[in-house]
Order: sequence, then structure tokens, then C-alpha cells
Amino acid sequence: MLFKRRTREPLGERLRTMVWPRRSFHRSWAYLVKRALRLSATPHAVATGVAAGVFASFTPFMGFHIIMAAAIAWILRGNLVAATLGTFMGNPLTFPFIWGATLGLGKFILRGEHPAGVGPDDIGHLLWHLEFEKLWEPLLKPMAIGSLPLGVAAALIVYVITRGSANAVREERRRRLAERARRRATGNAGAMAS
Repeated sequence: MLFKRRTREPLGERLRTMVWPRRSFHRSWAYLVKRALRLSATPHAVATGVAAGVFASFTPFMGFHIIMAAAIAWILRGNLVAATLGTFMGNPLTFPFIWGATLGLGKFILRGEHPAGVGPDDIGHLLWHLEFEKLWEPLLKPMAIGSLPLGVAAALIVYVITRGSANAVREERRRRLAERARRRATGNAGAMAS
């Protein structure tokens, strides 16, 4: 098969690369940014898609981020691939900060109208026994409410940055292509004159 390893990687190495990239997080992040900016859609569609993905990453509904991002991007006429790439804003490095911020803001918005907190042992027990209805009031409801303003703010910031960057990348590409065409035209004109 094309591009397949001759020897299979050990299981431990495959698991490690799922969590920690081979090169670096910076290189992986740079790849995702360039991939999003080079999509063949309008800068508005790309920026809307990425913003939808970032917004979805702020919600506490793990496992549904890509579906939510795609639905939001489709409604707002954003790019679906960009929406998927935008969900990478939520990753193992950023989730603790996102979850802490959404939980804190959600508790502030609810002004103490939620039951007492749930400890880590309780969360593990409730997740193990799939008792999500008992997690809703103390944990998921404040996180869901707190994720709305934070997610919208992050999505707006990312939209502005992505749209500006996509416009700059396209303008630079147009300039390079025009320069290449100009050099080709002057080279052909010089060859015809001689």
C-alpha cells in the first residue's frame, strides 16, 4: 500500500502520537492554520467555519463538537472543512482552561441557583454508571450556560483574525501569480524579438 510503514509501530508509540505529535504542537498548529487559510472558499466562508468550530469547542458536549460545528457552519453558510479544523481549538492543552472558565462564568451567571458542587470522586462514579442526569445540574448546566458568552466572544475574535489572514494570503497569492505572469510575458516577448 502506498505510504504505509514497512514495520508496524508498537502500540505504545501509536498511543503516544495520538496525544503528543511527533514533531511539536507548534508545527501541528501551523499546519492546521495554513490548511484552513488555503481552502478554496471565500474568506468569509472560511472564517465563519473556523469560528463555528471554535464556538463548538467551548461547549461541554464532548464527542459532538464536530457535528455542532458543521451544523452551525452549514446554517451560517460557512465552510464545513474549516469548521472541522476550528474544533481543534479545543484540545487536551486548552480544555482545562476552557472548562474552568465556562464553569466559573456559568456559576456566576446562575448566581448560586445551582446545587452544591460535585467532587472528582462523584464525577467519576456518575460517569462510570452513566448517570448524566445527576451531572446536569451541578456541572453541565453551568458549563453550558457559561460556554455561550465565552464561545461567542472567542468565535468573533477568531472570525476577525481568520478573515483578515485569509484575505492577506489570497492577496499575496494574487500578487505572486501576477508577478510570475509578468515575468513569463516579458520572457516570451524577449524571445520573440530576437
